[in-house]
Amino acid sequence: MRLHDLKPRPGAKHRRKRLGQGESSGRGKTAGRGGKGQTARSGSSIRPGFEGGQMPLIRRLPKRGFNNKRHATVWLPVSLTALDAFEEGARVDETALRAAGLANGLAAGIKILGGGKLSKKLTVSVHAFSASARTAIEALGGTCEVVGAKPAAK
Repeated sequence: MRLHDLKPRPGAKHRRKRLGQGESSGRGKTAGRGGKGQTARSGSSIRPGFEGGQMPLIRRLPKRGFNNKRHATVWLPVSLTALDAFEEGARVDETALRAAGLANGLAAGIKILGGGKLSKKLTVSVHAFSASARTAIEALGGTCEVVGAKPAAK
């Protein structure tokens, strides 16, 4: 097989739709634009949500109340099983977790969750711990250090 033998799979390529090629073509006369009016004209575009001068739905709905989600603290979760990737007696902090690819993205900080089992003694220094994760780390002789949480990234 050579480069000149390569071609796309059958059905992968389509001809472009040729509009306005006479009434018998099936796509003639109004060429899929319906009858007269604003959308039948060339260069016409109406912004999303525009309802022809009628009060748009987004403006008709009442906007009241408070939603706490925008003020919630978002943590990057890391399970105990993931911490087993580190060596015995290692110091695990935010930089080590990010370097290992266990905590990616923006958040208020990193939280260790108690999912899975830990089999090594570690010194873990992150922003938050679940109660079960803290007991599991300290049961093996490790230590849990809470670092001051950074302000949430917007």
